[in-house]
Amino acid sequence: MRAKRASKPPEPLLEFLEVMRRLRAECAWKRGQTHRSLARYLLEETHETLEAIDSGDADHLREELGDLLLQVYFHAVIAEEAGEFTLDDVARDITAKMYRRNPHVFAPTADSPTDAAAIDEVWQQIKAAEKQRTSVTEGLPAGLPALLYADKVLGRLASEGRPAPEPGAADDLGERLLALVAEARGSGVDPEQALRDAVRRRLPPAARP
Repeated sequence: MRAKRASKPPEPLLEFLEVMRRLRAECAWKRGQTHRSLARYLLEETHETLEAIDSGDADHLREELGDLLLQVYFHAVIAEEAGEFTLDDVARDITAKMYRRNPHVFAPTADSPTDAAAIDEVWQQIKAAEKQRTSVTEGLPAGLPALLYADKVLGRLASEGRPAPEPGAADDLGERLLALVAEARGSGVDPEQALRDAVRRRLPPAARP
């Protein structure tokens, strides 16, 4: 008598997609959600993921990445039901984007950049050509944290050859803050993360995330 073949365990990402489809079908709360109603949870999970990164706790980060992944799948299943797009479409789009914006990996040539700064410059050039922006702020969400917003704007101005503000060259506090963001960019430092780290160091150990 032939032994019964053990069933192959489901592929985790596909299993999770089926879980989300079933939850949408059988859970009244989840069935009632929309892209707009879920927006607050996406923001919350993003901040909780950042907190996990700051904590340095790998288990915490693993959990929060799962919660963030839940939001991606949730939105994709809602869109699938509406006939707008599927999770596969989302994956295809981002895969195609990675191919386009990383020619040094997927279509290298003799003069392909090898250092991080040059690679990022090529990425920004390709992105700018794809987006065809009409202004330096087009596509930047108004709700971005001020430091991140300033960093993005300075990056776009630099790509147009506009000079960065000089540290200590102005009396206005805002201008000095902007100059510090420019200094951070010039040093390859993320100003948002640098400030978060500095604040965290000032907190008593019991109060640190």
